[in-house]
Amino acid sequence: MAEEDDAKIRILQSLRGKICEAKNLGPVSGQNRQRDLCTFCTISLDQEEVFRTKVFDKSGSPFYGEDFYFEIPRPFQFLSFYVYAKGVFQRDLPVGKVSIRKDDLCKYSGKEHWFSLQPVDPNSEVQGKVHLEMRLNEVITENGSIGQHLLVRIIECKELPLISGQNCDPYATVSLVGPARSDQKKTKVKKKTSNPCFEETFFFEVTRSSSYSKKSHFQVEEEDIEKLEIKVDLWNSENLAQDVFLGETRVPVKVLRNDLTHKAWYLLQPKGNGSKSKSDDLGSLRLKLTYIEDMVLPSACYKPLCNLLLKSPDVKPISASAAHILGDICRERYEVVLPMVRLLLYHNRFVPFVSAVAALELDNTQEANTIFRGNSLATRCIDDMMKIVGKSYLAVTLKPVIDEICDSNKSCEIDPIKLKEGDNVEVNKENLQGYVQKVFSLITQSSSSCPPLMCDVFRSLRQLACKRFPGDPHVQYSAVSSFVFLRFFAVAVLSPHSFQLRSHLPDPEISRTLTLISKTIQTLGSWGSLSKKLSSFKETYMYDFFKSFQEEKCIEKVKKFLDEISSNVNKESSGLEDAVVLKEGEVQKRAQGKKRLGKKNFKKRWLRVTNKELTYHKHKGKEAICIINVKNIRAVEKLDESAFNRKNMFQVVHSEKPLYVQAGNCVEASEWLEILGQVSRCNEGRLATFHPSNYTGGAWQCCKSQSSSAPGCKPCTATMLANLQLDIDCDREAERLFSFLSSNDVKLHNMEDACASMAVYQGPQREPEEYSKFTIQEPKETFQTLKQLRNVMEELQRQHDTRSDTTAQYGSLDNPIVGKTS
Repeated sequence: MAEEDDAKIRILQSLRGKICEAKNLGPVSGQNRQRDLCTFCTISLDQEEVFRTKVFDKSGSPFYGEDFYFEIPRPFQFLSFYVYAKGVFQRDLPVGKVSIRKDDLCKYSGKEHWFSLQPVDPNSEVQGKVHLEMRLNEVITENGSIGQHLLVRIIECKELPLISGQNCDPYATVSLVGPARSDQKKTKVKKKTSNPCFEETFFFEVTRSSSYSKKSHFQVEEEDIEKLEIKVDLWNSENLAQDVFLGETRVPVKVLRNDLTHKAWYLLQPKGNGSKSKSDDLGSLRLKLTYIEDMVLPSACYKPLCNLLLKSPDVKPISASAAHILGDICRERYEVVLPMVRLLLYHNRFVPFVSAVAALELDNTQEANTIFRGNSLATRCIDDMMKIVGKSYLAVTLKPVIDEICDSNKSCEIDPIKLKEGDNVEVNKENLQGYVQKVFSLITQSSSSCPPLMCDVFRSLRQLACKRFPGDPHVQYSAVSSFVFLRFFAVAVLSPHSFQLRSHLPDPEISRTLTLISKTIQTLGSWGSLSKKLSSFKETYMYDFFKSFQEEKCIEKVKKFLDEISSNVNKESSGLEDAVVLKEGEVQKRAQGKKRLGKKNFKKRWLRVTNKELTYHKHKGKEAICIINVKNIRAVEKLDESAFNRKNMFQVVHSEKPLYVQAGNCVEASEWLEILGQVSRCNEGRLATFHPSNYTGGAWQCCKSQSSSAPGCKPCTATMLANLQLDIDCDREAERLFSFLSSNDVKLHNMEDACASMAVYQGPQREPEEYSKFTIQEPKETFQTLKQLRNVMEELQRQHDTRSDTTAQYGSLDNPIVGKTS
């Protein structure tokens, strides 16, 4: 089993981006008037919604500003963005959509684009695939001649859409269409399933009619075969309404020319190939998208690259190390640093590496008051580290007060120019001062919650700064405050949605309040600014406001806090041991222990998991109805769709009855499985096997075992990642680093040339101008590392080339055919 796992290739997809804004939104059908248009956006993988913005009030050109990131857990054809008008007494009405085929996502990756909204046509909203078999048989007709019968077997479908949130009741029509003919057959309806198994066979006569003068029959090779095709339509059966179109595919009969049997999977397509009719201008949507697809090889393939990167902290000078070279040649691409930081964190090599690159940066820093102010490799590494390691620290420290600020919505504007009619500037100033005092106190009293790794980095920075500027008494504080206040807390207050402290971008008024708080906290926390004169403030209103904080006790609080988080004491515990919310959201939960399968057994609940407990509540904010200690979780696994005829279901097996939960979509289900699996992965009594279906009618529906306590019939999923707080897949990070290195191959060559030139001329004075972009202290050592990197890359490329030949055959389940429509 281990050998099989080691040889497995994983295709991992992720999507990151921003729904920026819309403009000139057109009219919608219904009673909504354009001036009253309240809109929101959704993101769908095919027809499954996976993300929704908040509602933007009454604007034809709303600014959404919503960031999104999610792992894509399943294959898909289209990524679609819908704009809806919020209905008051009726359902939400579609304004328009942007639909991008998966293969076209790379065209737009990494940049902002304006997309014109297209009409939302029910006949174009399709997803799923169908498995077909076609065969030509020779038969003897009633008059004794030999004719051709076409056998069409519709085997099954996969991933049909949900209808009104539930599995559909699908059936298929199968037609042979051609000049002046259309013979249609129909399958039986399959109840409540998105993966129907039809296994029905239909026969179509393709023999010429007796009026045909040349022959009484014809062969496949004849020209007329070009005009015949099999058309398969999928429908959802509606008892009291018109049946809903789910998709179609058309297969030309000429595919049988070279082989009398054809069997393949086909992607369902829009009706008429989604031909667009002329419509009014519906407006446009500005999006920024980054789609990444990683083909991750087995772990053994990445060991040479990982070993080369992980020994970087020991290389002297650090500029000659593989990790520093990677950062040097990709300095324009900020996203390169993150996978490198993740890899170093996972293997406990981050602190020595960042200490070395920080020391190199300090060697080139001439003024103490500019310490760590630039966007260097050191600052980028520490920024990413704090976002990863400090996520729970922010949640414990800031989330309660951020929630209070956003929910209470008190006016805090103190700029006279921006005051609204009826505002009282003194009341606003008092509101703002109260928020700032609360945030400032929470931060300066949070040293016991600061993660040990962050403390280790701050301690190193402090020591390096004192060594570089021994005559400056403030530099030991400014070296730390420039990160923890300026780059961590102040940024999190300014953009709480970017740090998962809030689910959506705050309203403009609240964003303004957070901006004022962030500016004040940033200034309060900057040790250097505390000794500045007040005249250094550009805005008069900030000058007046900040005077109330210029007290010795504020300075002492900052100093004490910075001392505590950068002291020489090795912290053994931190606030991460407190209960930290890892995920929460609305789900459908089945009543535990119920035997019947009725809809009434499923109810909306608010599910919440911390590093200590899994609870569900009637509504968000209400007391827990049920509390499950995570230490009692024995398995967390997907449920077969057939168990309750519902998609995106999973089960939590604990000491009582299994907890059956339906997530809102495939992305949500994947995230719940990942987090619950991680938080319980080291529990005693973890199960080795599980039942992928439910126990009903006196038997397990999956294996038919009649004992409710029978061992599971399927092996439990192995939880690969080793650290819940550092959710890191090292092979995936290594693959991304290889990809970045490969795309910068020209720069690697240039760096090699620069090393050779410097070695020959004994110094950098004669190097070509483009070589000055690289940091080369020891050309021979750097050249040696570059050679090792190139060898590692060539071997990895060979592994990719070898394994790329084993991709799924066109027409298989994993690589279905895109059916052409006429």
